[in-house]
Amino acid sequence: MKGLSKKIKKGGSNIEDSRIIELYSERNETAIKETEQKYGRLCYSIAYNILGNSEDAEECVNDTLLSVWNKIPQTKPENLKGFVCRIAGNTALKRLEYNTAEKRSTNAAVSLTELEEIVPDNRFPPDKTPEDVSKLISAFLRRQKPEIRKVFIRRYWYFDSVSDIAARFSFSESKVKSMLFHTRNKLKKYLMKEGIDI
Repeated sequence: MKGLSKKIKKGGSNIEDSRIIELYSERNETAIKETEQKYGRLCYSIAYNILGNSEDAEECVNDTLLSVWNKIPQTKPENLKGFVCRIAGNTALKRLEYNTAEKRSTNAAVSLTELEEIVPDNRFPPDKTPEDVSKLISAFLRRQKPEIRKVFIRRYWYFDSVSDIAARFSFSESKVKSMLFHTRNKLKKYLMKEGIDI
């Protein structure tokens, strides 16, 4: 496969996600170009919010595109955007583990610390897997008000800072902190009710 672009393309792809997935299944390298055009900037934003470094974030985008190429068609995602973003986040978090303490992003470190007491690591009961927990969290979020769901996702999926979230939704920072605090507590109770040991 040819080398991936070092720069994040501006603009977007007009091709439907279903067609892009078909291109991956056909092993057509156009799929990578279309994915980069459509979701490259979003992946960069996720990686940058975690790493706080432009060069590292760009490399994570390239690693993400390569990973998507390698995973499809063995895995056929129902939601390409979510699939790509999840890989971008995981790729950036893995890189964060290897970075020095000086280079670590405060936003990502704080976000992960806030969730440590809620989302179990390897304390799953025998009949539960990480995928089960992910599905429970998704089900929980779907039941929340749209603004609460969006704030939660911006913080723990995209690793936005509290100040960035406040500006995005025209909330005060104290309101964002309060929303996140109450949502974390509700999520913790929900997971415990569903049999997840916190």
